[in-house]
Amino acid sequence: MKVLNYSVKVHAAEEGGFWAEVPALPGCFTQGETLDEVRVMAKEAIEGFLEMLVTRGKEIPVEEHEDIVGTLEIQVKAPLPA
Repeated sequence: MKVLNYSVKVHAAEEGGFWAEVPALPGCFTQGETLDEVRVMAKEAIEGFLEMLVTRGKEIPVEEHEDIVGTLEIQVKAPLPA
């Protein structure tokens, strides 16, 4: 079995909770009430999506990661214009 890594974009849902998408796998979405739940659900969604591709004889997209170790979200205070 090959191990693959996919980026997951997590968004706040208007009705509360979160929803997530996997850009490398168009149509692969999930949701959850907490970030931990979204993390678990995203893994399950990706695995199910890949199984569906294999069942249909489709190629599994591989996300290129180059030298990226991870991503950071940093909040900064921007100066106000004079």
